[in-house]
Amino acid sequence: MSKSHAPSMDKIKQRVADRMKNDQASLETDFLHYLENNLGRELTSDRDYQLKALAMLVRDRLMGHWKDTWSQYRCQATKRAYYLSMEFLIGRSLVNNMLNLGIEGEVGAALKELGLSIEEIEQVEIDAGLGNGGLGRLAACFMDSCATLQLPVMGYGLRYEYGMFRQRIQNGYQVEEPDHWLGFNAYPWEVQRPEYTRTIKFGGFCRPYTDPHTGHLIVHWENAEEVLAVPFDVPIPGYKNSTVNTLRLWDASAAEEFKLDQFNAGSYFEAVSAKNEANNITMVLYPNDSSENGKELRLRQQYFLVSASLQDVVEQWVKYHGKDFSGFAQANVFQLNDTHPSLAVAELMRILLDDYHMAWDQAWSIVTQTMAYTNHTLLPEALEKWSQDLMQRLIPRPLEIIMEINHRFLAEVALKWPGNLERQRSMSIFDEHGMVRMAYLAIVGSYSVNGVAALHSQLLKEGLFNEFYQLWPHKFNNKTNGVTQRRWMAASNPGLRQLLDEKLGEQWVTNLSELSNLKQFINDKAFRKQWQNIKLDNKQRLADLIEHETGVQVQADAMFDVQVKRIHEYKRQLLNALHMIHLYNRIKAGDTKNWTNRVVLVGGKAAPGYAMAKMIIKLINGIGQVVNNDPDVGDKLKVVFIPNYRVSFMEIICPGTDLSEQISTAGKEASGTGNMKFMMNGAITIGTLDGANVEIREAVTDEHFFLFGLKTEEVEALKGHYNPQQFIDQDTDLQKVMQLLEVGHFNQFEPGIFDGIIASLKNPADQWMTLADFRSYVDTQEAVAQAYQDKERWTSMSIMNTACSGVFSTDRTMTEYNNDIWKLKPIQVGN
Repeated sequence: MSKSHAPSMDKIKQRVADRMKNDQASLETDFLHYLENNLGRELTSDRDYQLKALAMLVRDRLMGHWKDTWSQYRCQATKRAYYLSMEFLIGRSLVNNMLNLGIEGEVGAALKELGLSIEEIEQVEIDAGLGNGGLGRLAACFMDSCATLQLPVMGYGLRYEYGMFRQRIQNGYQVEEPDHWLGFNAYPWEVQRPEYTRTIKFGGFCRPYTDPHTGHLIVHWENAEEVLAVPFDVPIPGYKNSTVNTLRLWDASAAEEFKLDQFNAGSYFEAVSAKNEANNITMVLYPNDSSENGKELRLRQQYFLVSASLQDVVEQWVKYHGKDFSGFAQANVFQLNDTHPSLAVAELMRILLDDYHMAWDQAWSIVTQTMAYTNHTLLPEALEKWSQDLMQRLIPRPLEIIMEINHRFLAEVALKWPGNLERQRSMSIFDEHGMVRMAYLAIVGSYSVNGVAALHSQLLKEGLFNEFYQLWPHKFNNKTNGVTQRRWMAASNPGLRQLLDEKLGEQWVTNLSELSNLKQFINDKAFRKQWQNIKLDNKQRLADLIEHETGVQVQADAMFDVQVKRIHEYKRQLLNALHMIHLYNRIKAGDTKNWTNRVVLVGGKAAPGYAMAKMIIKLINGIGQVVNNDPDVGDKLKVVFIPNYRVSFMEIICPGTDLSEQISTAGKEASGTGNMKFMMNGAITIGTLDGANVEIREAVTDEHFFLFGLKTEEVEALKGHYNPQQFIDQDTDLQKVMQLLEVGHFNQFEPGIFDGIIASLKNPADQWMTLADFRSYVDTQEAVAQAYQDKERWTSMSIMNTACSGVFSTDRTMTEYNNDIWKLKPIQVGN
């Protein structure tokens, strides 16, 4: 075709737009096109293919917005933020993407016209195995809110082929199975971008020399193994605003995949060894680091992530600005999600020093103006440390840079506290054993350090990082976590969404503070009845899930008492288990006057190497085995451990929960976000004054929150003279619970298996102080049971929790990150 007759680009775009209509007829046509023409399947094919066709339909409607978003960011030369995280627990994407595009109703109608059920197709989608728990789910919520707020934020993570593990329960024990979530089918939401492939170095040695032209010290990292980082991009759409941000996931590949000479020599395994070793980097989420091999692989993962991501950002900068870095710090900010990406501090220094021959002070100025660190733990043992030997073997050049950073940092410490060698020792990035303290590296290299709840941030300043706070008080701030209401209310609780839309309008989906207007309906009997019916429907959906996954039948009119989260001693699933035994004892003793039927649901994974956590799972299953098969108990109490807890399960569990268990030892939980999801959906919290519980209670008032247990300062005061036996001796209910444990009532065919749990409960060194909170917890649970019997009061409490949850949206969280740390300008995309 001659140039004069070629259609204009605007006309071509209009043709595409005309084809991508969202009316029911167009959606039906497109779905059949993808199913029959692209996949070669009939309408009656299995749901896997129906899901693929539907994903293609949705993805096509994201693509134009995605491209326009990239174009807007480039054209406006705007400041951008990069969120570096080892986890992005995005779960399923189909429903969320349809919701944010605003087409879920039309798609549902189109499929219904074709005789298909959108709900059944949705269930086929596999949860993306890119995260483990709260940290990864938070990152996913952050990305959703940034896109909805139209902030130019890009996520960087790893494209794990296997998730952490799939949990199966066998004879009450956790059994780990591979979670091959990518399987043999392409992930429908990703787009490979090989043109942005980066090269990562491991091993080798460093050779210094002086640049004859500048006199600067130049270091060559030589004889290193090279691994390719190949990016796969996943679209993150904002809510009905045409913005589609990017989550870039790096996949590891060998630079030289096949060595023909070794193959010809008969060394078949050696010929592909480099490929296999490289692929291992992104093979599995969080390899077990109880062995040296596991530690090495995890360090490789962390460096692989930060090196690929920072190279990506820097090379894009150079592409548009050349080697002039004078404006780099004003145009870029890197948010480190917990301690895992701390090597970003050293890696950006390496790139600027070695690749662009920048002077140290200039490079350090850029690094310390662009790095921001979020801490997610108060547990010292959870702060990562790496041995110098391992770092020397794997990443010798970054280690050299960390040593120089520390040398200069300690000079600053000495200037602040002259002659105080103890202060230098305690603040050094290298501990007394020579281990590299990664959190310290992140603090030293960042201009912002934040905790994730008011109490958490205060405890960081007063305890864990107090010396750094004394040195740099201006760096420290708080950013209370949140969750996105798009997924955790609008998508997962459609009945509630419809009611809220009817009463409040749809603006609450992007402005959750609108929920405060629900307070006007608390005394409206008709509204309360609607609320109750929605909750009962959600509870029946959860009851169906429980029966399908465990075989246990539960009644939807019982109180659903739920604790779902990672299994860890500080989260105190063990305290919950003691209460289960207490309730069982009461039933067996005939103490059931004014009884409230209760379903206690627990879910979560224990780390493969965490023996105590795995034994707690066994105990809960042991209790359930006895309780659920005792005819004296019946429907008065059901104990359920739901296996393989994940995001898609939480989307059903959360709307169906009456009571949210947030019972960690005060001063141990950084924030918690499950508590926020439950609160938004009308569950009432029973909890300690820990993490974000403090702010939830302040928001909802004490009248609508069940508080128990020691406060943080009381936990601290009890250290050193905690006497568990004293609490047992003073409490006959606790004595009965311990007696059943000690005689092996819940492990009759496996004698002695819970001896370790019993010993930990009775140990004066038990830092979780479980028995100290038993009495308060049991009494508060009885108050919960009585409150639940007053249906109208409980409904009012439920409405009030939802009405007061607006502050816990990640829209608020990300607005605060932006206002206080990032300073980004929102970018409008489309019309």
